[in-house]
Amino acid sequence: MIAFVKGILDTVREDRVVVENNGVGFEVLVPGSVVQGMPQVGNSVKIYTYTYVREDVLQLYGFLTKDELEMFKLLITVNGIGPKGALGILTVMDADTLRFAILAEDSKSIAKAPGIGAKTASKLILELKDKCHLEDMLEGSEQTGEIISDNGDSEVRNDAIQALVALGYTATEAATAVRKTEITETMTVEEVLKQSLKNL
Repeated sequence: MIAFVKGILDTVREDRVVVENNGVGFEVLVPGSVVQGMPQVGNSVKIYTYTYVREDVLQLYGFLTKDELEMFKLLITVNGIGPKGALGILTVMDADTLRFAILAEDSKSIAKAPGIGAKTASKLILELKDKCHLEDMLEGSEQTGEIISDNGDSEVRNDAIQALVALGYTATEAATAVRKTEITETMTVEEVLKQSLKNL
């Protein structure tokens, strides 16, 4: 199957792009985050793709990173979530935010995606919780250049997340804000909390 499409960006629409390669235009359905990350038309682009084949459908779905592609593949294994639903979820949250939501059992954030109700969101969490790991988020953040602390300060980090949740933020929002904070060995929970609030 087609692992990725690399070529000249020909068209950008709300939910799809067309990439021209050797005179052939590949139409790729993409989440909103990919559309926002596109260069100007006429520039070179590389999109990692998933080829969806059914009796009457042959469609490419595309992402800017392998991590997002892998998360898309995981999502469509959940009964009741097709490619369109998976794309909707990855439009409202990136792969790392979705992992946080799954690990924090934050079905409310997932249910904000178009076509995903509370019942489907809970089912998604149940089916994917064992397949999502904190290490994947650490690796993904390193690839995207995001700041993330991994120097054994997990207790301080967890306390800061719990404090933000107590302030009324969702577990996903809290975990994402703390993740973007560079935590040193000498920092207290209060200091991490102050820095994290700036990221919200």
